[in-house]
Amino acid sequence: MRCESTQRYVPGYLDGELDLVHTIEMETHLKSCPACAQELESQQELRGVLQRSSLAYAAPAALRERIQSSLRASSGAEVEKTKFKWPSLNFLQLAGAFALLALISISGWQMTARLRAPSSDQRIAAEVFASHVRSLEASHLMDVVSTDQHTVKPWFDGKLDFSPPVEDLASDGFPLVGGRLDYLEGREVAALVYQRRKHFINVFVWPNPAGTNSTQTVESQQGYNMMRWSRGGFEFWAVSDVAAPDLSGFVRLLETRISPGSK
Repeated sequence: MRCESTQRYVPGYLDGELDLVHTIEMETHLKSCPACAQELESQQELRGVLQRSSLAYAAPAALRERIQSSLRASSGAEVEKTKFKWPSLNFLQLAGAFALLALISISGWQMTARLRAPSSDQRIAAEVFASHVRSLEASHLMDVVSTDQHTVKPWFDGKLDFSPPVEDLASDGFPLVGGRLDYLEGREVAALVYQRRKHFINVFVWPNPAGTNSTQTVESQQGYNMMRWSRGGFEFWAVSDVAAPDLSGFVRLLETRISPGSK
């Protein structure tokens, strides 16, 4: 099984929907492919974050009861109609009716799935949040430990298909302390680590294909603040448990150091 097929089957594998043959192929491939194993882990963490965060929503019991009552009433009415109408329908008419019903059911399921699926921004926010928490809990905050931007930036050479902008803001109270490789949006990204007193700030960086600049957007999740913006051909996400004003100040400082088009 190739990586493309494996990553396509990850949702079905997590839901237990694959047959025995595909399940065995998946598990065999995952043992020998770190990238696909990371994708599976990211999907599991994303699912856990969505279930634990404010994005998760449980329908009220009253709504469930109303739907079930409506279905029971509708089912009873259909049975009565069927007793009188079905004998007058020929085989082709019945086949057409069942085909139409199947098409309506499939379309309704697909629309419901699209409405319930998290948006792209929500999905990225959940991945960023999970990666930040994982880096703190797993003691894997930094692959390269240095306060020198001229040491951290070259460390990424040959490890990524882009060169991330690296700035040291020690004189402003946000010293650079290191960096690492991380995995977001199905690709490897740079994670730059800064410090504010005893708090760490993860800054995730990867190329922005559109190349446009966007303003800062603030989000909050389980006591952590997150900010995202685009500048200089890159997409940035900063996340930390520092106070929102501190994180906003840090992002403004970082933006002023990154000129448009810097690579």
